[in-house]
Amino acid sequence: MTIYFIRHGETDLNRQGIVQGSGIDSELNAKGRKQARLFYEYYKNVQFDAVITSDLKRTQQTAAPFLSEKMPHVKTPLINEIGWGIHEGQPRADWMTAQYVELMTAWESGNAEARLEGGESLQELANRILKFIDMLKTMPYQNVLVCTHGRTMICMMAILNGLALHDMKSYKHQNTCLYKVHYLDGEFMFEIENDTRHLGQMIGNH
Repeated sequence: MTIYFIRHGETDLNRQGIVQGSGIDSELNAKGRKQARLFYEYYKNVQFDAVITSDLKRTQQTAAPFLSEKMPHVKTPLINEIGWGIHEGQPRADWMTAQYVELMTAWESGNAEARLEGGESLQELANRILKFIDMLKTMPYQNVLVCTHGRTMICMMAILNGLALHDMKSYKHQNTCLYKVHYLDGEFMFEIENDTRHLGQMIGNH
């Protein structure tokens, strides 16, 4: 199986630097829709057997150009974005930055149970991802497109590479970036990481 993992296109909240997480179901903005179209044009000749998205609209809208009446579309909350709790939907503030830095420090020190108030822990996100990977392994497909979210994506890449959860910080996640991964004989092998060639000369595509 070959899996094409992509992050969703840009939303207005992305542009504004406002945290969305799993609790904010925003839609793509004009730039995000263009990113989705460019990704489709670049990869439309890949014979995808199925499209998998999170339950959130921004992933479904990004993958929509690939969907046809006969294309299986699996929507699953297992690959929703991590829940950022009380930070979701809030404008940037110093208290949020301080809490975020504290959380990242905890995660990098190995405390995967740390969380923001009302949010998910890194371990809870990883547990969801592990369930998703088990589901993916059982699917009878050769080429699968998976559209997910930034934090979920980099955590998934660390898990697929057999790394510690805190090693996710070594992975990047621009809007509509691609990670291409092969699953063969029980092993995941990376071919492409954080690729945005499909965006061409678009500026400021983070």
